[in-house]
Amino acid sequence: MSDHPPPPDALLEGLPPLIGPSPRLLILGSMPGPQSLRLGRYYAHPQNAFWPIISSLVGVDTPDDYAERRALIECRSLILWDVLGCCRRKGALDAHIRDAQPNDLKGLIEAYPGLELVALNGGKAAADFRRLGLSIPSVRLPSTSPAYASLSRDQKIELWRAAVGEYFI
Repeated sequence: MSDHPPPPDALLEGLPPLIGPSPRLLILGSMPGPQSLRLGRYYAHPQNAFWPIISSLVGVDTPDDYAERRALIECRSLILWDVLGCCRRKGALDAHIRDAQPNDLKGLIEAYPGLELVALNGGKAAADFRRLGLSIPSVRLPSTSPAYASLSRDQKIELWRAAVGEYFI
């Protein structure tokens, strides 16, 4: 992890999956943003709504400590990963992703036959996942990114709760 941004044409590599026991729900983002990659932490940007949404679904206050945030995933029947394993991107916007290569989602899904649903965090994750042609039910959810501001955090929480809330009980 570096305090300096990568060169603009650098190949960026994603993070390893967070995997809970006997996972039933796979949550996929597109590719971690620069701050997340630099820190080695999923959804590290303070304005990203991911951890507040997950905390709300679990019924706890959003932890400040990343180990406690990881536990929200790893202590439940969940997997958190990204559709893309590597890409080139200037900045944080998904629209700037190029030269993308997917993670081995087919292998992951085969390794965890109890997976019932894939929750896709935003349009880029949904589009890239659907191009893979995997035969597992999926649902596109509103992006937790601060760049997606057409819904409030509370609206995002309610849409996530309606679609995947049962997996957090």
